[in-house]
Amino acid sequence: MNTHLPELQDKASRLPLLPGVYIMLDERSEVIYVGKAKKLKNRVSSYFHGEHLPKVAAMVEKVADFNVIVAGSEFEALVLENSLIKRHKPHYNILLKDDKGYPFVRVDLRQEYPVMSISSRAGKDGARYFGPYGGRSQTRDIISTISKALLLPDCSRRFPRDIGKERPCLNYHMGSCAGWCLPDSSDEDYRARMRQAVLILDGKSGELIEELRGQMETAAEELRFERAAELRDRLRAIEGLANRQRVISTAFADTDAVGFCRGARTCFTVLHFVDGDLAGKDVEMMDEPLEEDGEAVSGLVRQYYTARRGGWPKSVLLPVEIEDREELETLLSETAGRRVYLETPKRGERMRLIESAAVNAREEIQRRTTQQQRRSKTLEWLQKALELENFPSRIEAFDISNLGDTGIVAAMTVHVDGKPLKRDYRKFRIRDLDGQDDYASMYQAVHRRFQHYVDGDAKFAPLPDLLLIDGGDVHAATARQAVMDLGLSVPIFGMVKDDRHRTRALITPDGREIGISGNQAVFALVGNIQEETHRSAITYQRQLRSESYNSSLDRIEGVGPKRRTDLMKAFKSVRAIREASLEQLRLVVPKNTAQAVYEYFHRAEEESELPAEKER
Repeated sequence: MNTHLPELQDKASRLPLLPGVYIMLDERSEVIYVGKAKKLKNRVSSYFHGEHLPKVAAMVEKVADFNVIVAGSEFEALVLENSLIKRHKPHYNILLKDDKGYPFVRVDLRQEYPVMSISSRAGKDGARYFGPYGGRSQTRDIISTISKALLLPDCSRRFPRDIGKERPCLNYHMGSCAGWCLPDSSDEDYRARMRQAVLILDGKSGELIEELRGQMETAAEELRFERAAELRDRLRAIEGLANRQRVISTAFADTDAVGFCRGARTCFTVLHFVDGDLAGKDVEMMDEPLEEDGEAVSGLVRQYYTARRGGWPKSVLLPVEIEDREELETLLSETAGRRVYLETPKRGERMRLIESAAVNAREEIQRRTTQQQRRSKTLEWLQKALELENFPSRIEAFDISNLGDTGIVAAMTVHVDGKPLKRDYRKFRIRDLDGQDDYASMYQAVHRRFQHYVDGDAKFAPLPDLLLIDGGDVHAATARQAVMDLGLSVPIFGMVKDDRHRTRALITPDGREIGISGNQAVFALVGNIQEETHRSAITYQRQLRSESYNSSLDRIEGVGPKRRTDLMKAFKSVRAIREASLEQLRLVVPKNTAQAVYEYFHRAEEESELPAEKER
């Protein structure tokens, strides 16, 4: 029995549902198995639950820990798995393969109809060999992916032997093959696409993309629009394939990409690219540094490469600008004995490498911390940003909703330790106002909430650590006055929206704005609170309107719950019922009931009991 199983199950349960590679380690931290997954959480968790075949069970028994690397796509995970297997040669990867050694993709362009095939070894027969890859299943996946992108055959038919003998197979009808078995297929076009497949296998997708773009533009200029459209579709497929295959691009040979992310803890991640392959990942978890991001990254890079790293990349890609870049670059170059470049890319493929490193750093934090730890850290940031004396464990929020001058309501939501506490939500019907007045409505709702507290009502205890008001500084000042008039003191801030009605900042009653968009966790928390409070207010207001509408129908003789439901289901609103003809009403309810409804809504205007402003 694997004594590490509970820890492994817990760690696996916190993996993301993203594609990537997992690396199984034994007690000595040696790699014993490397695999790829469409969804890391599901695949890795499956190893530590239930029964397995003997070979898999033997591997799982020796697993003491595992690492993962998040990939940009399933194809990227496939290629990354191949790279890691070649580098580490894990014991159980070899045992679980159905062949010896690592297979190659073979292409002989001298043939009339070249094909991509799997070969156990690279021969000296004049054909091109690409690889080696981690196993036959991975190699078949690579061939299949390229075939679909270029609409090449991926079936058992052989050309030119099988041309015109049978109808095209399902691949042709599904649009994943150009139908090379059709009598009018072009052998020249086939060989051209196979040459394009060789460029992709050779890591030269960029050259192919430029070539196809030129052909497409030429076809368009010559008014051969069908040909141009065909080239456009192929170009898009290859561009997508090139993006997925970026992990093997030779442009990133001997390059490290640094990821840095602050959360419940802080993670420093380095992705290593060696000879164009993503070879591995190093992770350092730590408490949040006191320094700003640039200074923190500079210090971590300096420590990592001068004290803890054996090999040296040609380039180190940094996620942020650092002030001492030139000095650090000189130090690293002197220590390495050759030039080491520090770069902070802003766009292009190198920028995407930085984004990949950031994703891996963020996912490491997610896996290694609990939700409660992350919420607690977010509230600490909020306390610091708002300069609160107390930790904002209990946050209450208010919003007003109305329909013209009537039906004005307020909703109060409660979040404790970052989570909604719905049993403490409260609703208020605003009373005794002459017309619509958001400020007076807010004053009344807040004053009534805290009056209940002053009166000793246990349902309104305890006081909040933070009070958030939907609106600007005037709304916040109004709420503060309501609290002060009762001799109480509570920190109060308004939630300010942008043009798209999303929370962009908090504001004091005195008009000082505090930006929160720079901290994604705080931004999300406050935004969720505002949305939840608005939803609660709207829901209550609609509920009261519905009750008002239904009560008007209840006053009609012969209209009970069933008839009312039938009418609302058919006409959707009281307004539509009022405007319906007698014949239309008879189609829904009995004649006598229809007559009663029609007469009720068509009395003289002065006798009408349904104010227009209450209609939907």
